[in-house]
Amino acid sequence: MVLLTLMAIVTVGVVRLRNLFAVVILGGIYSFLMASVMIMLDAVDVAMTEASVGAGITTVLGLAVLYLTKTEESAPLHSTVLPLFVAVVTAGALFYGTWDLPPFGAADTPMHTHVAPRYLQKSVEETLVPNVVTSVLASYRGYDTLGETTVIFAAGVGVLLLLKGRRRGKPGPKRKRIRR
Repeated sequence: MVLLTLMAIVTVGVVRLRNLFAVVILGGIYSFLMASVMIMLDAVDVAMTEASVGAGITTVLGLAVLYLTKTEESAPLHSTVLPLFVAVVTAGALFYGTWDLPPFGAADTPMHTHVAPRYLQKSVEETLVPNVVTSVLASYRGYDTLGETTVIFAAGVGVLLLLKGRRRGKPGPKRKRIRR
């Protein structure tokens, strides 16, 4: 509960602040808190990914973008009532969608009674991959993994294009042409 409370406090800080430097730093703090939550849930691989990508790379890229742009957010031109309403309705839908879920860690859920035993028993036979984790990520969830990789690649390309576009307006040093 302490980690979730700290995450909620950081989220409110991100929403309320106009100083984008503080928002980037709070985003890194949020990622470290989320990594801590993942460790508590015994998902160390996800925690390491969240810490390195969420807190490390994203914070560095955010600071680089702030270096090339302004650090204060402009005042909003429109009322924030509609976005607030959409966020509240979305949160309500998410809470309603999780109302009938089984308790966390329950042993009689379909994931534990149908899917996991099948993966453990049939993965080598069906995928010809000796490591069960690799067979799940690369074969059973191959399209999902490909989609995640594509999203990360597209985000990286987008950041590089934004940074390159910012430099285009600056005059560079003139180069001498060498005649042969």
